Amino acid sequence: MSEKTVVLTENAPAPAHVFSQGIKKGGMFQVSGQGPMDPATNQYIGEGDVRVQTRQTLENVKAILEAGGSSVEDVIMFRVYLTTRDDFAAMNEVYGEFIRENVPSGQLPSRTTVFVDLPHEVMLVEIDALAVTA
Repeated sequence: MSEKTVVLTENAPAPAHVFSQGIKKGGMFQVSGQGPMDPATNQYIGEGDVRVQTRQTLENVKAILEAGGSSVEDVIMFRVYLTTRDDFAAMNEVYGEFIRENVPSGQLPSRTTVFVDLPHEVMLVEIDALAVTA
């Protein structure tokens, strides 16, 4: 059985003390849910602006993928959590731009979007990713 490897980078927000930024095992790479936090300051950004928050959140996911030797191209599933259905169109637009920039093959990853309460009031979006690298 393959060992688990913790992935950690300073290019994404520091993880809470009860989970890792990412875990690799075998060919699987799970990136923990990321939010709109600036990794340099560990402060939330884009209060009230789901576009700014979505972009930063996706950049944080990308930084963890890259720290683990992977890329957005390797993602088979994104899960998007939004606090309100009203933000879906704006999030989807920014998500689409990000995917076009980072998935040159055009083979789009799967995605689920759900509407939830998030851990911090300022957060409008949280996104996690599952990549396969083998």
